[in-house]
Amino acid sequence: MSREREVVEACPTELFIGGKWVAASGTFAVEDPATGTALCEVADASPADGLAALDAAVAAQADWAATAPRERGEILRRTYELMTERADDLALLMTLEMGKPVAESKGEIAYAAEFFRWFAEEAVRIDGGYQIAPNGASRFLVMRQPVGPCLLITPWNFPAAMGARKIGPAVAAGCTMVIKPAAQTPLSMLKLAELMTEAGLPAGVLNVVTTHDAGGVMEPLIRDGRARKLSFTGSTPVGRKLLEQASEQVLRTSMELGGNAPLLVFEDADLDKAVEGAMLAKMRNGGEACTAANRIYVQSSVMAEFATRLTERMSALKVGRGTEDGVDVGPLIDSKQRDKVADLVADAIAQGARVLTGGSVAEGNGYFFQPTVLADVPTTARLQKEEIFGPVAPLTAFDTEDEAVRMANDTEFGLVSYLFTKDLSRALRVSERLEAGMIGLNQGIVSNPAAPFGGVKQSGLGREGGTIGIDEYLDVKYVAVNVD
Repeated sequence: MSREREVVEACPTELFIGGKWVAASGTFAVEDPATGTALCEVADASPADGLAALDAAVAAQADWAATAPRERGEILRRTYELMTERADDLALLMTLEMGKPVAESKGEIAYAAEFFRWFAEEAVRIDGGYQIAPNGASRFLVMRQPVGPCLLITPWNFPAAMGARKIGPAVAAGCTMVIKPAAQTPLSMLKLAELMTEAGLPAGVLNVVTTHDAGGVMEPLIRDGRARKLSFTGSTPVGRKLLEQASEQVLRTSMELGGNAPLLVFEDADLDKAVEGAMLAKMRNGGEACTAANRIYVQSSVMAEFATRLTERMSALKVGRGTEDGVDVGPLIDSKQRDKVADLVADAIAQGARVLTGGSVAEGNGYFFQPTVLADVPTTARLQKEEIFGPVAPLTAFDTEDEAVRMANDTEFGLVSYLFTKDLSRALRVSERLEAGMIGLNQGIVSNPAAPFGGVKQSGLGREGGTIGIDEYLDVKYVAVNVD
């Protein structure tokens, strides 16, 4: 039996409800995107299964909220240690279901584990307040308490990290959960639930529902009224729909939605750093990231040099199955995503863009697309407005700072922006003008468990991570105390 098969067969495939693995009435296949073949079958939850998971979360809420913050933190710390200890197997499992190279999967496991370590430390720092009323007649006590049962919905592109970013603060705050991972990548979350149980998480605190019918299973839970928070990472159109559903019960919501990140390279930038930063911002996760540089704007005077250097780097990337040695870029998640990327590239070419490298679907099995650089991409091209979610770097020239900022902000999204310049005044000036929740200044990666992650405009609501990440899972209660 190969190690790949061992890792898959060691992963639970049933629903996790009330601390028990539970079969569903049906199953669905989890596919290896590098081959298009099935890895295994996992439980396909029904709406009744989803409600059973919510029942378990509601039943466990009071006891879990009363659990000592230190104990909640220790469970998170032990989870961090288990993930670190078993990173090789967890990374291989992720690569098999998601496609990214094993080295990148190991990076994600380390990133995901850091959320548990960070919020293990935040659990014991939940504070409150004491204040004398302005008239001196009474005292104000302010306390922060768990929101209550939470519904968490995670995407396929970071199957461990996006769950950890929500589970970590929920556990630290004392909230129970029902989590629904993406149907394309459920195995990493099922394995994480197993590890958290081993780390001592009580039954019912975390419940995992895998399903092909996301809307049919989750909408009844959102409209039920017993859950008090919804946290979603995914596309803006789905986020809008979930917000409408959540409004019925006035749920607390956190939404990390779509991105259309601009990357600005000014003429005074260190081009070595700019190219390296662009590679990181564009090619992390093969471009399948909401933080990916979607639109690369380069000042005209340095465009030719930047394009040459970026094309050299992109054309040298090795494409292949993520389990193979030396592979830099794995497959896209499925045929639908591959075809979307191909359509966006074709549209840009039809409007005058030039292909400097790549530009087409890679040959062979699986859902591969060649690393691509497009020059002279017009602002009317679809990929200037739609998330690419693939290994395509579109280059567009600009002449002035005002023009660069205008093009960067010409989007309904506002998750992250990147800029490269040596001029401190320009760096601060442009950072203030860019309409984004996060800025990468002379660097191509902004994600960090210790920093507040989130966007503005239609890129979402709320923040995950950092010292304020736990606030999304806490309600504020004020107690007025009469003093005779």
